[in-house]
Parts: sequence; structure tokens; C-alpha cells
Amino acid sequence: MNYRHSFHAGNFADLVKHALMLWLLEQRQAAGPVTVLDSHAGAGLYDLTGDAVRSREAEAGIDRLMASEARPPLIETLAEAVAQTNPGGGVRFYPGSPLLVATRLRSGDRYVGFELNPPVLALLGEVLEPFAGAEARGGDGYDQVLAEALANPGSFVLIDPPFEQPDDYHRAADTAAAIMRADPRATVAIWTPMKDMETFDGFLRRLDQGGAGRALVAEARLRPLTNPMKMNGCALVVLNPPRGAEDAATEVCGWVADRLGEAGARAEVWVTA
Repeated sequence: MNYRHSFHAGNFADLVKHALMLWLLEQRQAAGPVTVLDSHAGAGLYDLTGDAVRSREAEAGIDRLMASEARPPLIETLAEAVAQTNPGGGVRFYPGSPLLVATRLRSGDRYVGFELNPPVLALLGEVLEPFAGAEARGGDGYDQVLAEALANPGSFVLIDPPFEQPDDYHRAADTAAAIMRADPRATVAIWTPMKDMETFDGFLRRLDQGGAGRALVAEARLRPLTNPMKMNGCALVVLNPPRGAEDAATEVCGWVADRLGEAGARAEVWVTA
């Protein structure tokens, strides 16, 4: 599982995931100290003059966001975080989930990020070293995040797998459902690509059949789902979503689809029964 976050850093899907993650973190912190668990943490900080140059995804994502005017509040929050990561100006560096969370930890909060790839784990450890409440751990993210969530009731869990292994959709759904069955107070956010509706619907069915409970589904489609070989959009599925999550997701997904999408782009936000 050596998904190259650096290749995709700062793309439209990162914007959806991170803008909503920051809002969810703020909501959980409002209720008291929180433990944040990240199943596939990556390196935590990405130099966009590296691998990202080849994909050019950051140009169509964070570069356009930072150049936009009249950004809505939740998009502005992410823009401010990116600006703080680049004090000299420009957008050379993009902060991943670990750094975005670590910089917002308060007294009593914790962040634990899991990473399987040893060289990437070493980079993650360097990024998190200045933050007393943040920790990098090696190992299988699915198994580790489940065990840690069960030991820390009420956690905020991020599941963002590579979706390059044939069982990633199943393991993501099964891990999330297992956490929610054991601890209904937890909040679990699962990021998925959107290539075709059959795969995505199957993922949602597996969550439901696993007893995951009520879920907010926030989709940002940059183009119609007509080519399953391309990432046509992305979704963040939030189990046990806090109050106001629909409005927050509509703001973020709507802006991304409207400003960064192609013809036929749209946002879909809904809550399962």
C-alpha cells in the first residue's frame, strides 16, 4: 500500500477532504478534547515542485483555489492554512491531514497517524516531531486505527486509503462500520474517489449492511461519471455527522464543483436513513 500522496497533493479531492476535515475537527473540539486517528496518513507535507509537477493536479486544485476571490468561509479556512504553510508566499508546499490537524491540537487533544511505507513514515515523523500531541506509527492502517479507536471512545477517525488494492473499498467500509458498532459516539470520515456509480453504491451498501448507521454523503463531481478509468469526482462519507454537516458539505462541494469542474459538474449532499 504505497499510494503516492505526493503525486496527487493539492488536487480537487484534497480540497474537499481537507476543508471538510477542518470543519469536522472544529466541531469535535467544541465538545472537549478529541483524539484524531488517521488510517493512511502519508508524509504530512508535500513539495508541489516534486512529484505533483508531473500530474499537474495541484495546478487545477490548490493553485486555482488560492488565486480565487470571494472564497466562502470553509474554503477560506483551508486557504489560510495553506498560506501559513508558505510564509514566503506562493504555493510551493501543501499540508496533508497530519499537519493540518497537528497545528490545531489543543491541550488534551491527540493525533495518531498510521503509515505502512517506511520511508514515508520517516517523513511523517519529521513533520509531526514539533507537535507534542501528535504521533506517527507504522503498520497496517486499517487494523491499527480500529484498535486505537476501540481504546479511545469518541475518537474522530479519518480513513483515506489508496484504493489501489482490490480490497480497499471493502476494508475501508468494514473498518468504519466496526468502529461505529463498537462506539456510536465516534465520528468516522471516509474519503473515496468517484469513478463510477456502481462501485460507489456498492461501498455505501457495504457500510449500511455492516451497521455503520446514519451517514452524510458529500459528493463533488467534476465531470459526468462516464469514464470509469478517470477520477471523475470524490466523496467524503461521514458517519455520525455533527449538526450542520449538510450545510458545511454543500458549501465545500458546491464551490469545488462550480469553480473547478468541467461541463456537467455538480455537487450532491445527502444523509442516509
